[in-house]
Amino acid sequence: MSPVDDFQVYDTTLRDGAQQEGLALTVADKLAIARHLDDLGVGFIEGGWPGASPKDTEFFRRAQTELELRHATLAAFGSTRRAGVRAADDPLVAALRDSQAPVVTLVAKSHALHVEKALRTDLAEGLAMLRDTVTHLRAEGRRVFVDAEHFFDGYRYDPQYALEFVRVAAESGAEVVALCDTNGGLLPDELTDTVHAVLQGSAAKLGIHCHNDAGCAVANTLAAVEAGATHVQGTLNGYGERTGNADLVTIVANLELKKRMKLLQGTGLVEATRVAHAVSEITNIPPYARQPYVGSSAFAHKAGLHASAIKVDPDLYQHTDPSYVGNDMRLLVSEMAGRASVELKGRELGYDLSGDRVLVTRLTDRVKAMEAQGYTFEAADASFELLLLEEVEGRRRSWFDVESWRVAVDSRGNAHSEAVVAEATVKVHAGGARHAAIGEGNGPVNALDAGLRQALRTAYPVLDGFELVDYKVRIVDAGNGTGTGALTRVLITTSDERGETWTTVGVGANIIQASWEALVDALSFGLLRAGVPAAG
Repeated sequence: MSPVDDFQVYDTTLRDGAQQEGLALTVADKLAIARHLDDLGVGFIEGGWPGASPKDTEFFRRAQTELELRHATLAAFGSTRRAGVRAADDPLVAALRDSQAPVVTLVAKSHALHVEKALRTDLAEGLAMLRDTVTHLRAEGRRVFVDAEHFFDGYRYDPQYALEFVRVAAESGAEVVALCDTNGGLLPDELTDTVHAVLQGSAAKLGIHCHNDAGCAVANTLAAVEAGATHVQGTLNGYGERTGNADLVTIVANLELKKRMKLLQGTGLVEATRVAHAVSEITNIPPYARQPYVGSSAFAHKAGLHASAIKVDPDLYQHTDPSYVGNDMRLLVSEMAGRASVELKGRELGYDLSGDRVLVTRLTDRVKAMEAQGYTFEAADASFELLLLEEVEGRRRSWFDVESWRVAVDSRGNAHSEAVVAEATVKVHAGGARHAAIGEGNGPVNALDAGLRQALRTAYPVLDGFELVDYKVRIVDAGNGTGTGALTRVLITTSDERGETWTTVGVGANIIQASWEALVDALSFGLLRAGVPAAG
């Protein structure tokens, strides 16, 4: 792929994406995300609205000394001057200058009705506000982009004014005019027709900024590019107000992998999965498993028919190589699994099962039987590996034998101010000795976890580096009743000192029993991964 020199990739995660419900970024968060976006290789990073938000003003101040961008150019977002005020005298325009950002992106009303009702001025003044502000900032040495707010709705309402808006922006010195589907309700066919008309009616370089309210943000962005737009805007992971903005990674991956356009700088797309997940950690919004290209399920295969084909050639059921975006193919073991799924999953985990058809069949049948009882191995790779190892070796590896465990919960006080204390007693045999320990916690599972670790600490000091990082509970109906009488499934994710994680599953008649099974598997797998020899 050869670079497309005049095509621009513009990220607005730090401004438009930050408007998502429940997303609150500190200045430090924004600086960290900007560094990740720079690693991805985007051309422009919109940092926020200096002057309108103290946090964004602080971001640009700190960015001058703390942000060393290798690939991206920082952009400040703001509005045109107010009606009746010179751009040189408007304090918000002054804040854009003071930000020291080399690029300023101005938002302006391109919808005639918005000019008259929201700005409460006439159309001539609306265009004058645009012209004056662009001209002033260009004279101050800034590159200027213009976001034509509500453009497509405005074009439908008054195409003459919308076109004149684009012409004035370009003639005043705007480098690009981004047409915004601000309400996110447009469909690709109408958008394509409008972009064609604007290109025929002006000499402006056009960009596209789409929201996802109709589920078409990415499709609309690609349609705009096909129609002639050479500047795309979006947010990482599709963050944004309401249903979000166009997902920039999906857009760029489609253009680079399907249209053979080289748009990102540096190592580019291979950073996509890492960056998407790293930013999810900063925003504290869990990654969306089914997100195109970078989701954990994007290249996950469950059906036995698919696995059989993938065994022959992975490309038969994948639209692209996951390594191009830094992701991996995953084989899911479930009740839908056939022998090919189990064989491929074994290969993924480092076990060659291809020469033992009887073993593969036995393991497949066992997986299906256990899933019928309420287990799930799709997310619990660690429990599956322990199961696989048991079938391969003909016995269950054991690092300790459990003699008994019990847990008690003590509650003091009334319903609104009660103090709940859980205490677990655990007795095990490990390292040739019997160990008994009492663990306390804020709940029975926490107490059991503490008690089991304490009991095993002498025999296995490596357990001090293990940490329970996630805990999920689900009631499953496996034909044994409903509600409080149904089976409980627990998934536990554990990490070690290197930050590597693994997930185990437990199923039982109650939450404590299920949790204990998952805890035992979690510590057993951790010891296996750490290379600790089993006792038996």
